[in-house]
Amino acid sequence: MFKAAIMGFGTVGSGVYEVLDRNADVVAKNARDAIEVKYILDLRDFPDAPHQEKFIKDFSIIENDPEVSIVAETMGGKGAAYEFTKRCLLAGKHVVTSNKELVATHGAELLGIAKESGVNYMFEASVGGGIPIIRPMLQCLTANHMTHITGILNGTTNYILTRMIDAGLTFETALKEAQEKGYAEANPAADVDGIDACRKICILSDIAYGDHIHPEYVETEGISKITLEDVSYAAQADCVVKLLGRAVLNEDGSIYAFVAPHLVSKKSPLADVDDVFNAILITGDMLGDAMFYGQGAGKLATASAVVADIIDCARHNEHRRMVSWGDGSKNLVRPLDGFASRWYVRLEGTDAAKRLIDAFPGCDMLKAEKTGEEAACITAECTTAEMKEKAAALGSVIGCMRLL
Repeated sequence: MFKAAIMGFGTVGSGVYEVLDRNADVVAKNARDAIEVKYILDLRDFPDAPHQEKFIKDFSIIENDPEVSIVAETMGGKGAAYEFTKRCLLAGKHVVTSNKELVATHGAELLGIAKESGVNYMFEASVGGGIPIIRPMLQCLTANHMTHITGILNGTTNYILTRMIDAGLTFETALKEAQEKGYAEANPAADVDGIDACRKICILSDIAYGDHIHPEYVETEGISKITLEDVSYAAQADCVVKLLGRAVLNEDGSIYAFVAPHLVSKKSPLADVDDVFNAILITGDMLGDAMFYGQGAGKLATASAVVADIIDCARHNEHRRMVSWGDGSKNLVRPLDGFASRWYVRLEGTDAAKRLIDAFPGCDMLKAEKTGEEAACITAECTTAEMKEKAAALGSVIGCMRLL
């Protein structure tokens, strides 16, 4: 029998316990032995929990117990989670996590410690919740150069945009609804500002391109400036608005990595990904396109991915999974100035249409939402640097997004 510990008994941590308890038979079958949770670490009290004897508040109990060989870190953040994860790995314990902030920031270091200690650090649940994406990238897609990674990586923002598109809700109203349904936190900045999606595209890029991509070097824009007028213009262009995390491989091995709202053609499979669902579209030079779709968050969906990692650690208890990437010294991320795409541009002013036509010769004009007050168009392909220069010269741009 394998003995495990859970650090953090919030939504995901309690879900991990529930999956291990409810599906104990299938877990034991696939792990080739039973897995028992010996400890649950949390500073809070849970008087109604049926397994009171398992709760502890002193991390060193887990650290110093030789019976505990697998630890699930579901605390979140980079503080105690970082310290406790390092100490577990140094103590020769496998660690699995759903903590995308920790993996995106300190993944290279923690994988290095795991290698030195001969144990595994696994993080399938850190991207896409219950969607299997890390293992396919590490195993099934390894014969490919992954030329493009494009993902709807945050369920909260996707829900908000879906409600704006389908129900005509403003951003503020859709956000409030998402909070009422429990899809968004009281402070939604990590979601609506694109921070969560940024961490996830960094992890996917780390795996695909073999070097640490630090979130602070990834240009990130959220959805708080998106209006119903933008949604309507997108529909005219046969597109929908989606927040995308993207990584694009260049011929010299460098990458463009960024997070931003896009107009996505309705011909793209990503256009039909609605509500809180996530999808990751990976393009390999040999495979072509492959899309991974499913619930990107939620208690049991995320917990199922954590438990899958626990089972993997049990099955390979004496072996390490060969997972690692560099320390970031290759500086793979290239500034976006040279990245080219078509653009949606919305301009205010009575002469907006003329100014757009002059600035973007050959552009496709869209029917104005407010006749005589603004205009919008779809440009020909131009680089980010060119768009910044033209937008600065125009002076009254109220909407600007790339097309996918």
